[in-house]
Amino acid sequence: MSSDIATFGAGCFWCLESALNQLNGVQQAVSGYMGGHTANPDYRSICSGTTGHAEVVQVRFDPAKISFSQLCQVFFALHDPTQLNRQGNDVGTQYRSVLFYHSEQQADEVRNIINDLSEQQLFDQPIVTEISPASTFYPAEDYHQGYFLQNPQQGYCQFIVAPKMAKFRQLFSQLMK
Repeated sequence: MSSDIATFGAGCFWCLESALNQLNGVQQAVSGYMGGHTANPDYRSICSGTTGHAEVVQVRFDPAKISFSQLCQVFFALHDPTQLNRQGNDVGTQYRSVLFYHSEQQADEVRNIINDLSEQQLFDQPIVTEISPASTFYPAEDYHQGYFLQNPQQGYCQFIVAPKMAKFRQLFSQLMK
């Protein structure tokens, strides 16, 4: 089985990780941190906003079953790429919209996708998604992995993640396992 890697930051990682793990062709989506200057960051240090890391989801996927472009479609549908350093009430650089590319092909593809989305004027404001080379990925603590599935009654999950997951199921049912 072939595999490739993609890394997305779309605000809080709980929603994106849950959605991506439901896609056919995704072997594993792991919540974590990337893009900062501190070695071995943890959730507490990330939340301080001083490490430079973003909350991200790193995805291992089979490109014969799901394309990088399809993963990008899910990424752009599940967050607001026009908000700089925030998603809703989550504010700080750790919540920035970012794609960390693992090849020049991914970088080119996401730039083309952003250009297409901008030309289609799907968003009221300009897309501010950062496009940066992948750096060291630090998996988040175990309790963050599968958080939404394990804690659907938690307040944040009910009011923020659940509506995004409903939208995801509606828009991408044809891509789900």
